[in-house]
Amino acid sequence: MGKKLYVGNLPFSATDQILSDTFAQCGTVQSSKIIMDRDTGRSKGFGFVEMSTDAEAADAISKFNGADYDGRAMTVNEAKPMAPRDNSRGGGGGGSRW
Repeated sequence: MGKKLYVGNLPFSATDQILSDTFAQCGTVQSSKIIMDRDTGRSKGFGFVEMSTDAEAADAISKFNGADYDGRAMTVNEAKPMAPRDNSRGGGGGGSRW
């Protein structure tokens, strides 16, 4: 089972393929994904990379955390599990209209 890494402070020009190619220097990349803004289609400046082993993930963290990527210091660490979303939108409700 691989280890998922959070990769932050990416330039908006970064792509899934560039992210995959970069992290391949540390081992087998199972997946890479830049998170995009659904309204603008532009990168949100962070993504996730899944390495095939824990050792490769540790190597990637030590190699790339704080490393320069297009003038920005990348943040690389172990991804935390996604917190459950609260789907209630609040906003009160419609009492009766007379």
